[in-house]
Amino acid sequence: MRFEYFYKTNMPIDKEWQEEDTWDVLISAYNSSERVGKIFNKANADTKIWLIFPHYNYLSSEYPTSGEVFFTPELDEAEYLNIFLDVWYERIKGKKVCIDITGFMRPHLIFLVKLLQYRGFQTFDAIYSDPGRYQDKDDTKFANGPVTEVRPVAGFGGVPNNDSNNDVLLMGIGYDHELLKQVVDHKDYANVVTLWGFPSLRADMYQESIIRASQAHEAAFPNGKGKTRYFAPANDPFATAARIQEIVELENSRKKITNLYLSPLATKAQVLGFALYCLYTKEDAVSLIFPFSEGYAKETSKGISSIWKYTIELPSL
Repeated sequence: MRFEYFYKTNMPIDKEWQEEDTWDVLISAYNSSERVGKIFNKANADTKIWLIFPHYNYLSSEYPTSGEVFFTPELDEAEYLNIFLDVWYERIKGKKVCIDITGFMRPHLIFLVKLLQYRGFQTFDAIYSDPGRYQDKDDTKFANGPVTEVRPVAGFGGVPNNDSNNDVLLMGIGYDHELLKQVVDHKDYANVVTLWGFPSLRADMYQESIIRASQAHEAAFPNGKGKTRYFAPANDPFATAARIQEIVELENSRKKITNLYLSPLATKAQVLGFALYCLYTKEDAVSLIFPFSEGYAKETSKGISSIWKYTIELPSL
């Protein structure tokens, strides 16, 4: 798959968007970050829907007053999004849809891509806004509370190979070092390969991610010499998917991978790239796993440094 053929566009932050950047439906995940609210207000769409995830623990009195609001207390990504699409499917099918992925829970974003494919959607636009900075720099915490389980994201469990002599765990490295530890501990028999966001969203963020990841040194730097470190742009899902494809080919050339486990813990743009790779790969023994927490921080960033639009084309089933 030539992921480089997909389209991405850098959108203006303060100027009006082009007439072509108008949608029938905008779907966004609500949180308190400025970049989430600004995109919701700025985007031109006939219908705008806020998804309220229970992981953010908002009171009903704190819900946004503009746009449609959808909430269900289901924490599970499949339960939540199947209920959402059951309610909204007839009103959004066949429409031009835009999804602001910035505030999404990572497992929910991954499953939503799969669900849209399953429900017959062929294409949609995704918006992602880069933060001006993370609120507490290298001390920014995204997940609140302990990891409750590490498991495949719904729909991405793959078909495991009984032979596990060269299982590979490819992790997208983010700021949450505790999540890194949990994933590596869960797959402690696998050979760990890491994918870092470089170029990063901002120059200082790569250094911040290294500082945080160093607190889980054995997980993020598995052999101590960085020989299994790879890089992909932090704000480009297509370059990320293409890079994963290259990494898998390279690792296979060294020794045939028996089972491939992917765990995207970095930016939402990279998470989308991991999901796209899984949708397009023809291999069965590929699973996308995630360390699940019940709570997440409502606001982790300040400002907006850039806005990106990605045109997503989904493979037919």
